[in-house]
Amino acid sequence: MTTVVVIGRITPERARALIEEHFGAWKAPERPKPDVLLSPVPLNGPSSTRVPNASRVQDSVVLAQTLGMTRSHPDYYALQLGNHVLGGAFYATRLYRDLRERTGLVYHVSSYFDVDQTRGRYVVEYACDPSNTARARAIVKRNLEDMQNNPVSPEELLRAKALLLRKIPLSESSISGVARGFIHRIRFDLPLDEPTRAAHRYLALDARQVRDAFARWVRVDGLAEVIEGPGAP
Repeated sequence: MTTVVVIGRITPERARALIEEHFGAWKAPERPKPDVLLSPVPLNGPSSTRVPNASRVQDSVVLAQTLGMTRSHPDYYALQLGNHVLGGAFYATRLYRDLRERTGLVYHVSSYFDVDQTRGRYVVEYACDPSNTARARAIVKRNLEDMQNNPVSPEELLRAKALLLRKIPLSESSISGVARGFIHRIRFDLPLDEPTRAAHRYLALDARQVRDAFARWVRVDGLAEVIEGPGAP
């Protein structure tokens, strides 16, 4: 279950010799390879939980849901693209404009899809004054519903594609970044040229496909809410 990535000015033959010198004595036990992947989980239902913390001034809010998809599903790329319209890059996104620039309810807001071979989840996080928590949540839900019902604008789609495409070479701008990329792709059973394939997928996606993916996978009425902040539960 070991993966070794070698980066640098070295021949495959020299790399193999060095690896065998240091790790050649390692032997796999004579038993089946263990299954280290977490089992799938069912879809969560809506809930709201408050965690009292008198040391906080603001409420820290997490809105999350489990997803019925895995990393290999083709809709993964449409969801990532749509998320970069919602919360992928500071003022360039809808959640920042609505929650910070226009209403001043939050200082920071983030949203992301976390998907692996067996499980997936969608998360929105922000912090705000306790009196504004419900208002901020309503704005988040309204934005998600709009993503499900209406195609994003051509300008938003182009901006989101540019953000994602720029991240690909930046993620491999260092030796350690290249190595981590290979390890990540091997761990998730992805092709080693997955960044190039992802770039082609992002370029080919249109606004309708983004809308349809959000409609299929995001359950606005199924979000679990956890609030950590001052006050009684």
